[in-house]
Amino acid sequence: MRRVAITGLGAICALGHNTREMWEALRSGRSGIAPLQLAQRSQLRFQNGAEVRGYEEARHFDPVRAGFIDRFAQFALLSAREAITQSGIQFTPGLSGRTAVVTGSSLGGKQTEDAQFLELYGKQGRVHPLTIPKAMANAGASLICMEFGVTGPSYTVATACSSSNHAIGLAFWMVRNGMVEAAIAGGSEATFSLGTLRAWEAMRVVSPDTCRPFSRDRKGMILGEGAAMLVLEPLEAARARGAAVLAEVVGFGMSSDAGHLTNPSVEGPAQAMRSALQDACIAPESIGYINAHGTGTPINDPVETRAIRQVFGAHADRLAVSSTKSMHGHALGAAGALEAVATVMALREAVLPPTANFTAPDPQCDLDVVPNEAQAAQVEYALSNSFAFGGLNAVLAFRRG
Repeated sequence: MRRVAITGLGAICALGHNTREMWEALRSGRSGIAPLQLAQRSQLRFQNGAEVRGYEEARHFDPVRAGFIDRFAQFALLSAREAITQSGIQFTPGLSGRTAVVTGSSLGGKQTEDAQFLELYGKQGRVHPLTIPKAMANAGASLICMEFGVTGPSYTVATACSSSNHAIGLAFWMVRNGMVEAAIAGGSEATFSLGTLRAWEAMRVVSPDTCRPFSRDRKGMILGEGAAMLVLEPLEAARARGAAVLAEVVGFGMSSDAGHLTNPSVEGPAQAMRSALQDACIAPESIGYINAHGTGTPINDPVETRAIRQVFGAHADRLAVSSTKSMHGHALGAAGALEAVATVMALREAVLPPTANFTAPDPQCDLDVVPNEAQAAQVEYALSNSFAFGGLNAVLAFRRG
């Protein structure tokens, strides 16, 4: 089996419109959580979110074309452009058909759907004729293929908050096993439509103020939006063309709790972490950092802590475990991709991003959660966890490039 290099990263989220802006915010512990800009904010019990601010679609898309692309798909294409530019990869006729595009999205084009439902049920008006192609979850993947002429396998994974980890993991396996010669993989989400926010409000899991993962006074998650993409290719091919190897994907594990739709188990996440380690052929003691799922909800954080301790035993006391959702929010289907970028940058820059907004230790979350300030640390291997509603778990293992 082939080693798989990451040669390009792209990102857009509440912390910035590209990878460098996002990383500088992460390493400084600056949160992108702020009062919602949504006009109907007064209709919500919670008032804060991690929105992509200052985004002007006209800077990136022809105005006519932009009207036919939902915000989540715009984000997907923008992050793919950045990743491909950094990679320097050229999709020749020979490579184009041997390249995969695998994306993840939990919601798809919900902003389009919301607007058209309002038109239909609120105003009894006409529905836009391109509502379906705008709203379909695979729109981002299709647009990436069209812009770059990629004609190989392309599909979208929808596994709630694990979507983009599944997408990256499956793309990694395809490259490693020789099914394709390159892959563009990640996820995208645009969360901030009134209908979506009211649905999350009804679940009573959104914090009234901010996201404090692993902190004793945590009150819930904060929703985010954005996208991130990675360019994957065989390590030998990357080196042969002189590409910079940012990191390697070395393992992928997934599992199902087979338990409850919303309450996580310890066993499912633990199984996914073990599977990622086994797939990478590395011992638990090799891991130096975990980018946690870390939603900041009362239930998730202690369960994840117990799962980590179950897998790593005494080594858990030597692990750094932080949640970058404390800064970029929970971007649902895009969360794993944003966190993959954060993990790769942590390995590359030898800086572990903090868990921001931390106030007080919780005895049930007794790990080094890198509170509030980044840690300088040279780490060889890291995990990135994603655990979704429905009990679907996906864990990626990375190696420093």
